[in-house]
Amino acid sequence: MIKARQEARSSAHTALLSLVIIAIAVLIVLGLAFVAFYIPGYNRAIQLDQAANQAWADVDAQLQRRLDLIPNLVATVQGYATHEKEIFENIAQARTRYFQADNIAGKIQASNELTGLLSRLLVLQEQYPQLKANQNFLSLQDQLEGTENRIAVARTRYNQAVNALNTYINSYFGSFFARRAGVRPKPYFETTEAARTAPPKVDFSQKPAPPPAPAPTTPLPGRP
Repeated sequence: MIKARQEARSSAHTALLSLVIIAIAVLIVLGLAFVAFYIPGYNRAIQLDQAANQAWADVDAQLQRRLDLIPNLVATVQGYATHEKEIFENIAQARTRYFQADNIAGKIQASNELTGLLSRLLVLQEQYPQLKANQNFLSLQDQLEGTENRIAVARTRYNQAVNALNTYINSYFGSFFARRAGVRPKPYFETTEAARTAPPKVDFSQKPAPPPAPAPTTPLPGRP
C-alpha cells in the first residue's frame, strides 16, 4: 500500500516536472520567436529613419551652398536695379526664415519661397542689359545653376528615402516598430508650382530684342 502511494506520488511529480519543462521550453521558443521578429523590425525602422536623415543632410548642404551665393548675387543686381527694393527685402526675409526654421517642413517652405524669388531676381537681367553683361553676375549665375542641379538630385534621393520610411510606418507591423523606436513620418520635398514653372535658370546667350522702329510721321492737313 505504501509502495503504491510512493509510486503514485513519483508519477505525479514526474508528470508535473514534465509539464514545467514543456512550459519553459514553449516560453523559450516564443521568446526567441519574438526576438527574431522584433529586433529586425525595430532595426528596420531605425535604419530607414537614419537614411532619410542622411538624405536630408545632403539636401541641406546644397541649400546652404545656394544661401551662401545669394548675398553676392543680390549685391551685384542691386548695383544695376537699385529701385527693386521689394524683391531684395523678400529674399533676405526668406533666407532668414530658412536659418530660423527648426524642422524640415519649415526649411522646405522657406527654400521654395527662395526658389521663386530667385527666379524673379534673375529675370531682371532682361531689363538691364548692363547687368546681363556683368562678368561677376554671369559667374554667380553659373554657380547657382550648378547648385540648383545638385539640389534637384539630392531632393530626389531624399524623397525616395522618405517614401521608403513613410511606407514602412504606414504598414501594419511597421507602425508598431516605428512607435517603439520613436520614428515619425517625414515631409516630402515638393516644389511649388511657381518653382516648377519658373526655375531660376536664365539663358544668357540670348540677346535683348531691339527696340521697335518709330512709326512714320504723317504730315498735318494744310501743310506741304
